[in-house]
Amino acid sequence: MSRPAPRTTPPWRLLLGYVRPHRRTLLAGALLSLLAGAVGLVLPLVARELIADLSDDRPIGGELALMTGLVVLDAVLGGVASYVLRRTAESVVLGARKALSSYLLRLRITAVDRTEPGDLMARITSDTTLLREVTTDSLVGLGTGGLTLVATLVVMGFVDGVLLAVTLGVVVFTALVIGLIVPRINRASRRAQDAVGVMGASLERVLGALRTVKASGAEHREEKTLHSAAEESWRQSVRAAMWSAAAGNTAGLAIQVAFITVLAVGGARVATGAIDIGTLVAFLLFVFYLMSPIQQLVGAIAQYQTGSAALTRIQEALSLPAEPTSRPAPLPGADAEPASVAFTDVRFRYAADLPFVHHGVTFTVPARGMTAFVGPSGAGKTTVFSLIERFYDPEEGVVTLDVRPLADWDLPELRSAIGYVEQDAPVLSGSLLDNLLLGNPDADDDAVRRVVKTTRLDGLVARLPQGLETLVGHRGTKLSGGERQRVAIARALLRRPRLLMLDEATSQLDAVNEAALRDTVADVARSTTVLVVAHRLSTVTMADRIVVMEAGRVRAVGTHRELVGADPLYAELAATQFLAADDSPEQPVN
Repeated sequence: MSRPAPRTTPPWRLLLGYVRPHRRTLLAGALLSLLAGAVGLVLPLVARELIADLSDDRPIGGELALMTGLVVLDAVLGGVASYVLRRTAESVVLGARKALSSYLLRLRITAVDRTEPGDLMARITSDTTLLREVTTDSLVGLGTGGLTLVATLVVMGFVDGVLLAVTLGVVVFTALVIGLIVPRINRASRRAQDAVGVMGASLERVLGALRTVKASGAEHREEKTLHSAAEESWRQSVRAAMWSAAAGNTAGLAIQVAFITVLAVGGARVATGAIDIGTLVAFLLFVFYLMSPIQQLVGAIAQYQTGSAALTRIQEALSLPAEPTSRPAPLPGADAEPASVAFTDVRFRYAADLPFVHHGVTFTVPARGMTAFVGPSGAGKTTVFSLIERFYDPEEGVVTLDVRPLADWDLPELRSAIGYVEQDAPVLSGSLLDNLLLGNPDADDDAVRRVVKTTRLDGLVARLPQGLETLVGHRGTKLSGGERQRVAIARALLRRPRLLMLDEATSQLDAVNEAALRDTVADVARSTTVLVVAHRLSTVTMADRIVVMEAGRVRAVGTHRELVGADPLYAELAATQFLAADDSPEQPVN
């Protein structure tokens, strides 16, 4: 995936941005964790008193009851804190997923062109999941673990300063060692997440063209690509786990060393009478108690390295160019006037490293009627439609709708006026009705029935086991190519557009259905503006005007009769390509 330059915002600030809406519940969970930690700190002190009572032959029932109560209270507080923190972490993940998915839906098409959808999917699923652990284990762990560690060391200082100094020496050495390990965890985690993105992109690529892959006998080659990405993710994850384990084991080893050192030094102090045996036992309990906050801190730091890699990948996705956020615009009413379109000296290319597709395109389409765009492949016909929809913006020149530059239109308002049938007529997974209502979810049953009949889908609906509620499969695989085209046309017509754009929208229809839909389009053109990219002579000849394009320029504009005699390219196309397409015996049949 081609990534934009990363923002300079540090990952911890990004994390705080996701956590901020949930700061109260997060704080409540952290306070409960601290209370549980405070309860645990009291236990060694009570144990010291118990040993003192045993030494003086005093009853210990009160200390035992108190210790039992403290243990139960510690368990209850810890359990409630864990639930509150986990629930908050899940809410953070939900918020991140909603924000990222909303942003990705607004991406500019230019950004989508240079990214891999599978990698973006991994950022919504895999990367956001890591926020769960980084919220509880890292953010809360750093806070509660750090405070608990400081509080424990302070109490240990009141018990015995000499033994505290011994313990601090071990803790500082441990911190230095872990500081060398942490960057390695970060690098390995980032590479593992990148590999997951590559695997997602590869999988989406294969599943999106699985028939082609199978027909080409390429399963094994594609399998190697997927396995290679999975293995790379495994290698890096194992490397990150190795360094995380090294950090955790270092912390555990430090506690053991501290225990042995304190036992040796403390035993010597007991022998000289500097401290009593109860103080030594209490201090040793504190040393063991240190294990929890130290391991919590080490785990928090290690988890933060993994989470920061995920946060960086999420932020990269949020740095991609996107369209502004705006509310949906109402669709045109039944009495809306048709739109006019004009291109004035438009120059455009899809990327800075690609050649220009349009070299000063200029034409005018008046309101109402049908305009056909014809020309050789690569002439720039489909690009005209993409520019009108503002999927892209021209580098030079102006495109206007109703004599108003497209840049001045609010995007939802602009697109609400347009019905667009793309060249490959995509159909989404879901029911047939879901697809018809995609552009106008408020259409009533009568409108749906009319458009189904108009596009000759009524026969299909009658054959389907559940009628309009029948699922059409992933990308409409249960429909034929011609049926998908008719669904796309019906979907566009339901929007009651002021401008209808059809990009080879009948190329996969048989002669009967093509003729019927041609008549429908001609009828629509009486009350709206219709733009058509067509290769069939029957479609082109019925147009009110024809724009002939070649190599990104407009060669000529006129009617079929005028252009046959005036433009050699059009005359050649009419005599070969159009007629061949119109008379071909191999038209797909639905």
